[in-house]
Amino acid sequence: MTWIVLRNPNAGWRGPSPAVIEAAFREHGISAEIHTTQTLGDVDRIVAREHRAGRTKFVAAGGDGTVHSLVNALLGHPWETPPTVGVLPLGSGSDFLRTFAIPQDWRKALTHLIGEDLYLCDAGRIEGTFGEHFFVNVADIGVAGAAVKWSGRLPRIIGKMRYTAGFWIALAGFPSRQVTVETDRKTIDAKAINIVVANGQFFGGGMNIAPQAALTDGLLDVEVFTGQRRQAFSVMPRVVKGLHLRHASVQTARSERVV
Repeated sequence: MTWIVLRNPNAGWRGPSPAVIEAAFREHGISAEIHTTQTLGDVDRIVAREHRAGRTKFVAAGGDGTVHSLVNALLGHPWETPPTVGVLPLGSGSDFLRTFAIPQDWRKALTHLIGEDLYLCDAGRIEGTFGEHFFVNVADIGVAGAAVKWSGRLPRIIGKMRYTAGFWIALAGFPSRQVTVETDRKTIDAKAINIVVANGQFFGGGMNIAPQAALTDGLLDVEVFTGQRRQAFSVMPRVVKGLHLRHASVQTARSERVV
């Protein structure tokens, strides 16, 4: 069956043209249709059209934002057969792929679309005043979310360092807040600077934020970063390597539901 490739030309860096991507698929004997998207509306329209046509195989050609957009468009429709999602890492961040140990080189990643080795993957659902959204990697609220906004303002030329730089800029003026986090087995009451709800392991350009997370266990890994801003200087280096879970300022839980 043909792969429907959604290419985001605004993701990260100036990636290969549609013709180059299509040629790479042909070299491996893979049937593909390349669609360039400019807006979220484009993604929604393409997915809706292909859903009506009975297509079930899609590729996000971009970064984690492109994956997020595609997943939300897909889960907005009922499927008799769960759709298959592949990823070509063409963005500034491709953290979702890291959990699968898929190469960050898009040509090497493309070879993983050959054959029938499929992995069922959980998706998280977020409900709020904004409506309903889905995620397959990591959701967070607090200084990490502010870091994403800051990183979007920084020059793309610094690549994966944008998130790290954005984090330290955001941290400087970010206050800790009293929070209550309810999970299946326990409630966490604390003054926190960040809350992470993870399905996948990595975020922020390769930081191993949830080293014990599994995409198929039906559970979300919850991490509440408590304490003051200054503790980030000791916690962040550990986050990079996934060694932060035993730090006194990090409270953890696993749960199907988080409030």
